[in-house]
Order: sequence, then structure tokens, then C-alpha cells
Amino acid sequence: MKNKISVTILTKNSQEYILECLNALVDFDEIILLDNGSTDRTMDFAKEFKNVKIFEHKFIGFGPMKKLAVSFTSNDWVLSIDSDEILSKQLTKEILDLNLKVTCVYSILRDNYYNKKLIKACGWDNDYQLRLFNKTMTNFNDKQVHEGLIINKSMQTIKLNNAFKHYTFNEVGQLLKKMDTYAALYAIENKNKKRATPFMAFIKATFAFFKNYFLQKGFLYGYEGLLISVSNANGVFYKYMKLYEENNK
Repeated sequence: MKNKISVTILTKNSQEYILECLNALVDFDEIILLDNGSTDRTMDFAKEFKNVKIFEHKFIGFGPMKKLAVSFTSNDWVLSIDSDEILSKQLTKEILDLNLKVTCVYSILRDNYYNKKLIKACGWDNDYQLRLFNKTMTNFNDKQVHEGLIINKSMQTIKLNNAFKHYTFNEVGQLLKKMDTYAALYAIENKNKKRATPFMAFIKATFAFFKNYFLQKGFLYGYEGLLISVSNANGVFYKYMKLYEENNK
């Protein structure tokens, strides 16, 4: 007997990959799709799938949004994925055939792509994500950005054998947009909680580039490696600069 698992997905103008994403999830019992004001064909595509239940809510931060999506699920077991993540048939079978244990949280390897090119550098490799869990035991935290599951000492983390695809970005504009969004959310979340100065922003950004491009071998991936390394460094710089401005308002 296959496990009864609800899948949760957040969407906003996700038409590019949502069909591929949902097609890979047809064997799951229930899909909760929580949308944040899509104006493209995301909802039209989602309505084609019988196992999809659609909800809408204004954006309240990634952690709170994912918790809200979990609250709509019918099953205790929840698989949280993003609308640009695609499960393989092998991973789907592995998940549905698991001998699930309530005290365990399951970690899945995420293969990250830039413009359909697999990147195993810049911190994008060995990217295990805690995604499968029992909602009676844990849930997402309330972080605005870089949210995660709340794990206590009584819980065990188990790595699965198969990976899923993650189509991160196709072009520079998407990188810039996400960088600005995440920097703003970081500043709002940490206002008057963390210290930030322009010099700190510069030092942390410089180290981030050195780490991504040299230590994490971004230089092996041509222009993509350079672009990702510079973008990551800029993201660090601007999140601390935005925090500095927020703290001094």
C-alpha cells in the first residue's frame, strides 16, 4: 500500500514549470497549491489536475506561507516542494514506497540548474533539503526568507537515494529580482535584531565571492559560475546594506 502524502506548493506566476511539476506528482494523494496573486496561466494549468486543491493568500513571508499551506493538507505526511522543482519517477517511487516513521524527517538531494545547465559548484552542489515530514511532529518556522523545518533532538534525519531537479534561473534578470526580494525580506525580518554596517556588508560580500568562485569551484563553470558567484556576493552586500538602512530609519 502506497503512503498517503500531501504535497504543498507555493506559486506566483509559475506557468513556466508548473505543468512539468504537477505532471511529476500525479501519483500523490493530494496537492495543495497556495497561490500569491498569479496573473499568468498558473491557475489554468493547475485546474487540469484532479489531485490539486487551490488556495489563495497574500504573501506573508515564505515560512508563514508554507505553514499555511500545510494547514490545508488532509494527510499527516507532507512533501513540500517549489513550483520550479521536478521529481523524477525514481524519487516518486522511493517516497511512496518508504516505510515512513513519524519521528523521522526525510532529506532529498536538489540538483540545481541555471538555464538548463546542471551546476555543481558555488554552493549549489550537495544541496540536501528537508522536505518530507509528519505535520504532527514538526512544521516550518516563521522566517520571512530562508525558512526551514523546526527539528528537535528526538527527531532523526534520513537522506533519500534519489534527487529532484531545480530550475533555479534562466537569465540574469531573474537572479537580480530574487536578490532584491530576499535582501528586502532579510532586512525586514532582522531590523533592530542584528547589527549591520557598510564595511561589514563589503567584507561579507567579498568573502562570499571568494568562497563561491574559488573555494566552491565556480571558476570551473565558465560564465555561469562567475555570474552566480557575483550574484551571491551582491545578495550578501545588499541584504546587509538594506538592514543597515532599516536599523537607521
